[in-house]
Amino acid sequence: MLTAIFTGLRASELRGLRWADVDLKRNELHVRQRADYYRVMGALKSGAAERTIPLAPMLVNTLREWKLACPKGELPNGIGRIESHANIVNRGFIPAQIATGVITTNGKAKYTGLHSLRHFYASRCINRRVDGGLELPLKVVQARLGHASVQMTADCYGHLFPRGDDAQN
Repeated sequence: MLTAIFTGLRASELRGLRWADVDLKRNELHVRQRADYYRVMGALKSGAAERTIPLAPMLVNTLREWKLACPKGELPNGIGRIESHANIVNRGFIPAQIATGVITTNGKAKYTGLHSLRHFYASRCINRRVDGGLELPLKVVQARLGHASVQMTADCYGHLFPRGDDAQN
């Protein structure tokens, strides 16, 4: 879950990660492939989707601990196989939300899909530093999200960028 939160990977990219894609010495993650719905590794969505994402120190430490604790294998999950999307959502994402109180009024998980974590990451990249964000320029956010064009990033997340007439507190 932390990798999804702090990298903004698409669910298919997250499921396609191998330990060879995680450079814990340089604090970066390389997105090189994806796993489809049928658990088959394949090419990324576009050429822009192949990218390197810097890792937050907390995530690096967590991944170091997990690498030591998890069974030896090419994939960084607990069983050495491509994890199903439904399993990640139903056994990881939804219970984590319920446990932390991110729920609807009827007690169900507020978010049903991993894509909401991608939106969280985009928001974190865009938000001002004084508000806890990274305050990255649009072009950098585009590269981190693996969008083919800056227009795609602006269309999806433009509303999060401060307007020129916003007061800077």
